[in-house]
Amino acid sequence: MPALALILLIIGIVLLLLGVFVEAVKFLLWVGLVIVIIAIIAWLLRVIRRQT
Repeated sequence: MPALALILLIIGIVLLLLGVFVEAVKFLLWVGLVIVIIAIIAWLLRVIRRQT
């Protein structure tokens, strides 16, 4: 689970950077943002489950 969240976070950041720097693929900005949010939610769920 942590490896998946880390991979999603890295892919999301790369897509965010591509979306910012390349005007033609502006939709990647939104895709990257969604992936980063999913990775953060997965990380939060892992932290909450570890504490209980």
